[in-house]
Amino acid sequence: MKNKSSLIVITILTLACAASYYLYKNKTSGSTVDKDARDFKIEDTASVTKIFIADKNNHSITLERTKTGWVTTNKYPARADAINLLLYTMKMLDVKSPVSKNAKPNVINYMIGHAVKVQVYKGDDLIKQYYVGHENAENDATYMILTNIDNGENYENPFLMCIPGFQGYLSSRYFISEDEWRERMIINYTPPQLKAIKLEFAEHPDSSFVIKLNSTTSFELQKLNGTPIPFDEAKMKQYLAYFQNISYEKLLTNVNRKLVDSVQNAAPFIKLSITDVKNNTKQFNFVRKNSTPELNVKYSTHYIYDPDRLFLHYGTEKDVVLVQYYVFGKIIQTYGYFLPKIGVKK
Repeated sequence: MKNKSSLIVITILTLACAASYYLYKNKTSGSTVDKDARDFKIEDTASVTKIFIADKNNHSITLERTKTGWVTTNKYPARADAINLLLYTMKMLDVKSPVSKNAKPNVINYMIGHAVKVQVYKGDDLIKQYYVGHENAENDATYMILTNIDNGENYENPFLMCIPGFQGYLSSRYFISEDEWRERMIINYTPPQLKAIKLEFAEHPDSSFVIKLNSTTSFELQKLNGTPIPFDEAKMKQYLAYFQNISYEKLLTNVNRKLVDSVQNAAPFIKLSITDVKNNTKQFNFVRKNSTPELNVKYSTHYIYDPDRLFLHYGTEKDVVLVQYYVFGKIIQTYGYFLPKIGVKK
């Protein structure tokens, strides 16, 4: 009787262990899949060499890391701020919550028609692929679904993704327009890189000037005809320091062909030529932008030309951009800016 009871106990314990093992295996198997489906994050973004983003309308952008920095599909320098923000996003991505079973069909259907595909490479190896969808109703998370790199199939469940501590959606960081990805900084010289600067005013040629840099401490200021102009050395050094980190506001080249042609064919009212120590010269042509009724109402006056912005075309491709006086005004000076202060006799 005692042996029979012991056998029953052993049998029950064996069955219990088998059941526990079966449940454990199923649970861990499911959790592994769930964990893989959540694995959007890229810890080592410094190893990322290429990012490909495409939408459902056959628009795409390829961003590649080169020795001199990131470039776009057509090899334009890419905006460092946008690249850094995208890489930061990829590193910090976290699951805010799974998508509920009831919401899942609608989320999937919407993403099929609207999500953008993101592929991330390390060298030639695809290390991550996922789809970025729309934001949730609270605008604090974005629907995404991850692809299994091994078999090329998407995981079954999408997730609401966020960056911890950030209140907002993330889809706007995965944009495709090459114009938006292009570096906006177009003038960036330190004084040791400069050899000459020429600023010409079409309507006031007598205010034009040329600066020649013999060294970082030896300068010449002249009128266009070569007549020397006296100058305050401190003002000269300050002016030369202004030629760093100057960016346009908006690229117009591919936005409005009629406007671009009009700007390119217009006579510039200011011409800026910059020659570096390698004898490379870049010319920047400034064209006035007409004012609008809205601006005149804003400033309670009647301006013929926009007091805040103007057009600029430059480069071998003659790109046309919109720029702000606030940004470029510091380098658009007449030679009177440099004149020494005249002491007042007592």
